[in-house]
Amino acid sequence: MTKSFDVVVLGLGAMGSASVFQLAKKRKRVLGIDQFSPPHQLGSSHGDTRIIRQAIGEGEEYVPMVLRSYELWREIEASTGKQVLSITGGLIMASTKSEASLHGSNGFLNQTIRSAQKFGIDHSLLDAHQIQSRFPQFHLAGDEHGYYEPAMGFLFLPAANGVTVKTSAGRYTADRLVVSAGSWIGPFIGQDLAPCFKVYRQVLYWFEAKDSIDAYGPGNFPIFIWQFGGHHDDFIYGFPAIDASDGGIKVASEQHIVDTDPDGVDRKVHEEEISEMYRNYIRERLPGLSQKCVRAAVCLYTSTPDSGFVIDFHPQNRGVLIVSPCSGHGFKHSAAIGEVVADLLIDGRSQIDISKFRINRFSGNSS
Repeated sequence: MTKSFDVVVLGLGAMGSASVFQLAKKRKRVLGIDQFSPPHQLGSSHGDTRIIRQAIGEGEEYVPMVLRSYELWREIEASTGKQVLSITGGLIMASTKSEASLHGSNGFLNQTIRSAQKFGIDHSLLDAHQIQSRFPQFHLAGDEHGYYEPAMGFLFLPAANGVTVKTSAGRYTADRLVVSAGSWIGPFIGQDLAPCFKVYRQVLYWFEAKDSIDAYGPGNFPIFIWQFGGHHDDFIYGFPAIDASDGGIKVASEQHIVDTDPDGVDRKVHEEEISEMYRNYIRERLPGLSQKCVRAAVCLYTSTPDSGFVIDFHPQNRGVLIVSPCSGHGFKHSAAIGEVVADLLIDGRSQIDISKFRINRFSGNSS
């Protein structure tokens, strides 16, 4: 038996679930499908927290989306009665030796500052002495400069042509299909476009504080992104401690050297990885953290060649909307992207300019 819907959304991570939500709000018959049972720990977002920031170092074109997301997260809180967005203030800092790109942005810190200035986002600029004085938890080299944004924080979540979708549960038809399958996007968009997306294994760590965890709690310790070297992986990011002493402090870096298969990825975090993370990234920069890792998890980044988003109709089928705002910096935008998806499918256009997220920038095809 074939069931009919206005829209089928394939993949129910951040982008897919936000799209389902916005379409349903607009009274559309929408079906969400995921190969796993959401929420799960097999995609791009792990742990209970995700960074959100208003001035975007990846490029000013992202700022309207994240500002709208701030508004929508508050609407979601009002409608559910649950807190999702916690404002803690956040720090982005970089060494003068940090010349490598981050998420496709050369000069991530400077672009963050330019975005803040253009959009009137409240912020302050700090030198190394000011950073060290305000946040003594960090052990700086002395050549860092920083950007502090009071509105930064974290999101807390304890996870035109007709199309036919066949699954193990049944066969479904819809006028439109949203493909937001994250790391599993390749098989759904065809062999010509699949090479635009590569999947990278990432590891998140929660290290125990040597002394009182209070110094790392919200209000005493910020969200931070810290660039400190010339290689594109010479940075770490982290969060305040939210689970008391048992939860540790969440800190991670990224790697974009070795890609992987999402179905064959090693989901185990090995002791040598924990030791290397502490030795190379944590020990000298966060001396208040011990080498004891209370928790670690593997997640997947689905990245494009320029680390930018893809929000565009399939070049060969206008009934298929590809939604892959990934590359390791997508979750904060998901509330607004769900609205963008609904607007594109219902009105044919989005109020937010998404022209820089077209897939033909890689394929040369016109969409």
